[in-house]
Amino acid sequence: MEEVRVFPLTCAVQNYAWGKVGLDSEVAKLVLGGDPLAVIEDGKPYAEDLAARLHAEFPEHYPDNNHKPEMAIALTQFQGLCGFRPLEEILGFLKSVPEFRALVGDEAAEELRRSAGDAVRTERALKKCFTRMMNCEKKVFVDQLNMLVKRVTEEGATGEDTASSNGELLLRLHSQYPGDIGCFSVYFLNHVLLDPNQAMFLGANEPHAYLYGDCIECMACSDNTVRAGLTPKYIDVNTLCEMLDYSPAPPAAKIFSPVQDGSDPCVTVYDPPVPDFTVMRIQVPASAKQYTVAPVDSASILLVTEGDATATPAAALSDVSLRRGSVLFVSANESVPLHVASPSGVTMFRACCLL
Repeated sequence: MEEVRVFPLTCAVQNYAWGKVGLDSEVAKLVLGGDPLAVIEDGKPYAEDLAARLHAEFPEHYPDNNHKPEMAIALTQFQGLCGFRPLEEILGFLKSVPEFRALVGDEAAEELRRSAGDAVRTERALKKCFTRMMNCEKKVFVDQLNMLVKRVTEEGATGEDTASSNGELLLRLHSQYPGDIGCFSVYFLNHVLLDPNQAMFLGANEPHAYLYGDCIECMACSDNTVRAGLTPKYIDVNTLCEMLDYSPAPPAAKIFSPVQDGSDPCVTVYDPPVPDFTVMRIQVPASAKQYTVAPVDSASILLVTEGDATATPAAALSDVSLRRGSVLFVSANESVPLHVASPSGVTMFRACCLL
């Protein structure tokens, strides 16, 4: 019997607390599109889903020894926190937000100020500041957070500009995670805004949090996540503070630009600076009724986010109907001919490894 090298996948979803609820979730819509019999619960959230040492010491929390760089490609307007802000921005918040400075401490804040111009000293001082804040006693940071939220709320109510306290973002996070130390992370981390089809690459050990919007996320083969705030899941503050990359950089440095495939105008390639994965966005226009997904040297997974088509690969048991939410496994060096059925064309994302 001939080996089947192209076939549809039935994928699992995760009910992470940070996922969007019910059919407000793009993931839930894709699941329902791929399987009309799937049951989506209105009140349930939906999302998809130093490594060696962590795995050895805490296998129940870090189940493998792989690193975990990842990339998020925006499907909608998207917001996230990613990487440490430029030094001058953090120093500005330490000056204008007394509640934040109270958690960091005058000594660490002054050490950070004096480190300007020396990259090594800055990273060391930034680590000290972040660690001091993250290790504050709960009563201390909750009291400071409550004072900050009260102040910013009152200033906003009187029409004052709260930008110097990053007020809008702070209040939004506090409404979702009241009393969480992670609310203060808005003063350390870049607030990155993405338009649809823009991407954010997150290197291993880079602090980040997704705040708003829908995205395609691809990552290295690992289930390890070290958390310290803005989550109801297991928190490991000491490991996080020890492992982070404390290099300051502007938000523009976190936005990853794709390139157009030189041999196929329908393909845009997101090829990050790691060998673990590459993502391709394939947009087949309505005018193209026939299209062939080109072979690549590795196995790949194809996700349909818009449109309808019929795949007719020679390496499949039969033709495969594709629609929004369909997922197809494609073996290495296999092409996938498509007959496009929808009047608006087809949009797909392909995860692979360019060897």
